[in-house]
Amino acid sequence: MAEDDAKSSGDLVRTWVDGQVAYVQLNRPYKANSYTQTMLDALGRLVDGICEDGNARVLVVCGAGNRAFCGGADLNEMRKQDYRSALDLKSARVFARIASLPKVTLAAVNGAAVGGGFELALACDIRIASEHARFSFPEPALGLIPAAGGTQRLPWVVGLARAKELILGGGVLEAQAALRYGLVSEVVKHEDLLSAAQRWGEQIARRDPLALRLAKKALDRESAEGVGYDFELLAQALLYRLKSERWQDAQ
Repeated sequence: MAEDDAKSSGDLVRTWVDGQVAYVQLNRPYKANSYTQTMLDALGRLVDGICEDGNARVLVVCGAGNRAFCGGADLNEMRKQDYRSALDLKSARVFARIASLPKVTLAAVNGAAVGGGFELALACDIRIASEHARFSFPEPALGLIPAAGGTQRLPWVVGLARAKELILGGGVLEAQAALRYGLVSEVVKHEDLLSAAQRWGEQIARRDPLALRLAKKALDRESAEGVGYDFELLAQALLYRLKSERWQDAQ
C-alpha cells in the first residue's frame, strides 16, 4: 500500500492554532510535500476555516520534515493533465485565495520550495526560512512556465531582473541569497523555524486588526490579479497542448 493510501486529506494537510497564530502544514514529507489535487482542496478548506476564525490573527504555512517546504505539484498527477486543466489550475485558485486573505500570512520555508511550492511561498505576505531553504523554478526546463502566480508575484518581491534570473536563467536561490534578494525576511537555524514563525505571528497579532487589514489591502492594490495572471494560465494551456501533440507524434 502506498503511504498516501493510509492517510486522509486531513492527515496530508494538518492544522493547529497556538494562541492567535494558526498553522497549516503540508504533511507529505516522503514526497517532498508535493501537493495533489486532493491536498489543494483540503488546503483551500482549511484556509477558509482559518479566515472565518476570529481568534486566529495570523496564518503560517509550513511543510513537514527536514527536506522540503513544498516540491510543487505531484509529478504523477502532472503527467495526466492537459491544456484544459491548465486553464483552470487549482493551485492558482488556492494560492490566489491565500494571497487575498484579510489576515496576514507568513510562509515558514523549512527546505526546498520548488515550482508550485515557490509559488505558494510567494502567495504569503512574509517569508522566513531555515538555513536549509532553497528556491527554484524548474518549469521552463520541462517545457512549462510557473503558472500559479509565479511570473506575477516574484517580480513584485525581488524585482524584474532577478525574477528573470530565477525563472529564465534557472537560478537556485539558497537561504542567505534569498535574504539578500529580499525574498525572505529572516533566516534561522532549522530547528528554530517554527518558534521564529510564532514570534513573528505574535508580533503581528499585537497590531490593530483593522489597520493590518486595510494596510494589506492598500499594499496589494498595485499587484492585484489581472491580465498577467490570466496570461500565465493561457500560456501554460498552450504549452500543455504542444507537449501532448509531441508525445502523440513520438508514439
